[in-house]
Amino acid sequence: MVNLAEIDDRIAKCNKLLESNPNSQIFAALADAYRRKGELDRAFRICQSGLRIHPNYGSAHMVMARINVDKEMYDWAEIEVKKVIALEGNSHTSELLLAEIYINKGDLARATKLLDELLKNDPSNSLAERLMAIAREHEAKAVMTVNEKPPVETEAVEQVATHRDIEKIDGKFLVEAISEISGVDGVLLIHKDGLVAESKWLENQNPDLYGALAREIEQTIQSQMDVSIFGKYENVLIEGANFIVNLIPLQDCLVLIKANSRINLGTFRLRISAQLNRFNESGKNVEVQK
Repeated sequence: MVNLAEIDDRIAKCNKLLESNPNSQIFAALADAYRRKGELDRAFRICQSGLRIHPNYGSAHMVMARINVDKEMYDWAEIEVKKVIALEGNSHTSELLLAEIYINKGDLARATKLLDELLKNDPSNSLAERLMAIAREHEAKAVMTVNEKPPVETEAVEQVATHRDIEKIDGKFLVEAISEISGVDGVLLIHKDGLVAESKWLENQNPDLYGALAREIEQTIQSQMDVSIFGKYENVLIEGANFIVNLIPLQDCLVLIKANSRINLGTFRLRISAQLNRFNESGKNVEVQK
């Protein structure tokens, strides 16, 4: 059970130290206290601000990883843990958190492999044992789900999948398909001149303004990439406090996807890639509706 009085006391002490020394590394402890209290957005902002000053502070990256796990942002959590490992090397703490992240992402093979190694080196590690039990339980459920499907249903699913694989889709279908992904709040298909070709937009703001702004951002980025050795970019991810915006080039157009910040980026990217691949394979060209 969380002792709120104890956490509040810790927050007060950390804030006092930060007031006397704004560059103190105590920000990590403060962010973790807010995380434990359940104030994840505040914890995220504090940790993010502190890491701008102390980018090589491994403990702060670990706190940020835990915040992202609590926010169910598992891809970002994995990135933060790997930063810790790059800075400080492997540890039981970092590997246990990485295994937990893999379980939450559904990457059970990597989770069990990592936990196997941990348990070989530390057979009495109770947390590793609990995580392994959870991973095995998920694996068993996945096997049961597959085995319990009747042959007729499986055949029907395969037929639908085959049909969808060969289905020809256009820009409107693409926008509709992406907008149905859980967590997506809006999708724009933007022509090279900044005009919106297709949209599925839940925001109050005018999508044409977003389209023009997105094209300006894309042109600025590409102009800088053109003079560098890096070549073409594949996508741009813009992260806000409560949202993300993904810009993806497509033929001579640009796809803008706005989603909430709690979306699982791994699943999100897989589903987006699948729809974009179908569109490219269909040989369709995007035309602006006059």
